[in-house]
Amino acid sequence: MDALVEAFREIVGRRHVLTGARATRRYRKGYRYGDGPVLAVVRPGRPVEQWRVLQRCADAGVIVISQAANTGLTGGSTPDGDSYDRPVVIINTLRMRDITVIADGRQVVCQAGATLEQLERRLKPLGREPHSVIGSSCIGASVAGGVCNNSGGSLVRRGPAYTELALFAQIDATGRLVLVNHLGIELGTEPEEILGRLERGDLGTIRADQNRVASDREYHTHVRDVDDDTPARFNDDPRRHYEASGSAGHLAVFALRLDTFAADDGPVTFYIGTNDPAELESIRRHLLAHFDHLPIAGEYIHATAYDLSRDYGKDLFWFLNRFGTGNIPKAFAAKSWFDGLTEAIGLGSFVSDHILQWFSRRLPPHLPERMNRFRRDYAHHFVLKTTAEGAAEARAFLESRFPSETGAFFECSETEAHAAFLHRFAIGGAVVRYRAVHARTVEGIVALDIALPRNTRDWFETLPAEIEADLEAKMYCGHFLCHVFHQEYLVRRGVDCEAIKARLLIELDRRGARYPAEHNFGHSYRAGEQTLDFYRSIDPTNSFNPGIGHATKRAGWEDHACCENGR
Repeated sequence: MDALVEAFREIVGRRHVLTGARATRRYRKGYRYGDGPVLAVVRPGRPVEQWRVLQRCADAGVIVISQAANTGLTGGSTPDGDSYDRPVVIINTLRMRDITVIADGRQVVCQAGATLEQLERRLKPLGREPHSVIGSSCIGASVAGGVCNNSGGSLVRRGPAYTELALFAQIDATGRLVLVNHLGIELGTEPEEILGRLERGDLGTIRADQNRVASDREYHTHVRDVDDDTPARFNDDPRRHYEASGSAGHLAVFALRLDTFAADDGPVTFYIGTNDPAELESIRRHLLAHFDHLPIAGEYIHATAYDLSRDYGKDLFWFLNRFGTGNIPKAFAAKSWFDGLTEAIGLGSFVSDHILQWFSRRLPPHLPERMNRFRRDYAHHFVLKTTAEGAAEARAFLESRFPSETGAFFECSETEAHAAFLHRFAIGGAVVRYRAVHARTVEGIVALDIALPRNTRDWFETLPAEIEADLEAKMYCGHFLCHVFHQEYLVRRGVDCEAIKARLLIELDRRGARYPAEHNFGHSYRAGEQTLDFYRSIDPTNSFNPGIGHATKRAGWEDHACCENGR
């Protein structure tokens, strides 16, 4: 394997091939889950380099994990332990970030490392937006990562990230690396010719392929069917598995062609509070079934999530507010480097979190007073963002419903609207921070990403007392109009997290939930057989990111049906 590592160095340069535990830590250790040894981390700077690295990997028969920002929540872009039957190579794509705008801004071609934040900045002068504009973009997530994981995002009208127009490599059943150009763009015939033209932006003839779409163009009507007994979106849904889309790393993506969306001018945000979950569900059903203008977003925050984000996400809120999303990846990289240093000298990996939390407590209050007042009065919070055209409709409806015996609303100023959404999207990091600074009382986090059927009325979870007794805290937030919820449970010290997770999943099965909803299976969830069939069809040798969805990690999907725990 030394010869393989040396070949990588000849292709991409010595400084872009990392080996050893310290040097590779940032790439092999997941944002929340996942860790394991790797032969090397390779960071190609051009698509042709990526192809040559993949050729060497295919020839050597090693495992390839393609990775961009490593912001996944289920461990799907890092190794999972040391139970692989072949050496693991991580190919990090973040140096390949070119974006080409086509079709007068209505579409883009993004290389594998392009980020949502970068794409948002590129499209803003054109009055256009990418699939997601806040949430994953806050932590530097890549465009390709969203598509490969069927990520949903908060924007109600756009659905899961999806395209049928992609340029990717796969290893066929004979072990041969094959480049597939389904971009709908004439780039030549030979792999290095195709990839060379891609990296130069020499796109040639661009076809408007009527048989392939570059976004989920049905979702805005699909989500309105509030009486359907299936969820609006979830990762096991075969309707959105197509080549790169939903591939979960079982292909090596070079570029994606995606639709963009007209930016909404003058959006209006309403902040709703209530102590009755049924009141929110009634509002949800009316908005989706009867409004002429489908809202832009509808985010749910429970009181406990509000408190957690306020107290443990304050520094992230301030950082985003002051420096913007573009600097978050650098901040995460610096934190990972520091955590690796403190681990190496025996101080553990939570020192930085204690320092940041100490600093955070000394920052001034950051949330608007009206939001804090609603937190004191109401347990359930709903942040509703509408188009300028839909604002009058929403305002009239809310004024007809509130104030009620259990709830009220207010129309946000621009500052309040910005704070509300930033507060909502700081929740995930706040949960991680809480665990880090309360390691003596918290065993770990059980993070669930669920989708409830569209016709569910009793949506708010009530847990059995025996599960509650094993939890120190719990957090609920989500994309309420889509009935997609992020539910996180901080498990008391000494309690088996996997046992808690199994009990929670039984409760969710009873309610007809599907999981995961939008973060993909990673190494946290068991994929259904239909999804595993899809993975096997695009990666017959199981060379790319094996083990996803608790599948076997063995070459050729060996013993898939009988492996204990799918491994």
